[in-house]
Amino acid sequence: MAQPEHSSRWMRFLLAGLLIGVGGYWAGERWGQPQPKNVGAVPDFQARSGSTELTPDEAVNVKIYRQASPAVANIVTRTVEYDFFFGAVPSEGAGSGFVIDESGHVLTNFHVVQGAQKIEVTLGDRSRYDARVIGGDPRNDVALLQTDTKGRKVPALPLGDSNGLQVGQRVLAIGNPFGFQSTLTTGVVSALGRTVQTSEQAFIDDAIQTDAAINRGNSGGPLLNSHGEVIGINTAIFTPTGTTAGIGFALPINTAKQIAQDLISTGRVRRAVLGIEGTEVWPQLAEALNLPVSEGILVERVTPNGPAAQAGLRGGDRTVAAGLRRLIIGGDVLVAVDGNKIASNFDLNVRLNRKRPGEVVTVTVYRGRQKMDVKITLGER
Repeated sequence: MAQPEHSSRWMRFLLAGLLIGVGGYWAGERWGQPQPKNVGAVPDFQARSGSTELTPDEAVNVKIYRQASPAVANIVTRTVEYDFFFGAVPSEGAGSGFVIDESGHVLTNFHVVQGAQKIEVTLGDRSRYDARVIGGDPRNDVALLQTDTKGRKVPALPLGDSNGLQVGQRVLAIGNPFGFQSTLTTGVVSALGRTVQTSEQAFIDDAIQTDAAINRGNSGGPLLNSHGEVIGINTAIFTPTGTTAGIGFALPINTAKQIAQDLISTGRVRRAVLGIEGTEVWPQLAEALNLPVSEGILVERVTPNGPAAQAGLRGGDRTVAAGLRRLIIGGDVLVAVDGNKIASNFDLNVRLNRKRPGEVVTVTVYRGRQKMDVKITLGER
């Protein structure tokens, strides 16, 4: 009988101790000094999470966006197309642009406004204006618009210098991707000096490659440097999916500035021409005609009294069949301009695109098997 009594007393002691321990823990949690459960990252994160202080990079982004976004345009175009039964079908397009002066001139891509019958421009402050195309350059994919501001001064972006760019410097793009107006993306200059063909007739010469996100709707918008100056026009992306893959291309602003100046002053783009028509040489053709080179441009015709004709270049003098084509042969074969190899009409267009009417170029040609350098003063289309 003694053993059960001892056991009962022992159980009462344990129960009393447990109650005292629980009570002490509750009192400590209720009135005692709280202790951090995990010393380190959590309190530090909590202390910083509510801070509104910007890093230097963030401050630059915010400053440039506030300065530039009011002058970035959302461009909406309207056209009327016709279905199979000749019924009118209204169609809308959209892109971006930017104001370059207080008169309301807007630079954008030619493909944004091509064929448009009505153009509406909405600026960053949501003000809307009708606009018309003053002129365009399909080859460089540039168009200049005049907005009807009704005398109101509108904000404009400063145009920078695209010649001094360096790979790695920061750039910012503002546009209207997928219709989301005044969207900012940032990145760096990824590469320089690329020639990117965007269609059969258009290309970006000396393209600025960037990893700043550019999507459909960004076309025509500005690419800015860290000073808020426009250094390019966002024009094209390389994408396997239709959305950004981190490879975008902008037309250098120096090219666009020259085009804009031509359009404002004369209403047209001054285009340098050589005054020839020709076909590209390929190895089988070179072998069949016993040409001294397997690449170049076989000159078929020279424009009467044109630059090439005045310099003495010769076109063909007889016609032959080459497969399904008919060629005029016997003329000079053009292989270089200013020492730069010419293997195609595209190569020639790129070289002439960098020249102005009145400039002198040295053209290298073969006449028969004789190699010649000929100086030609470029004309104007």
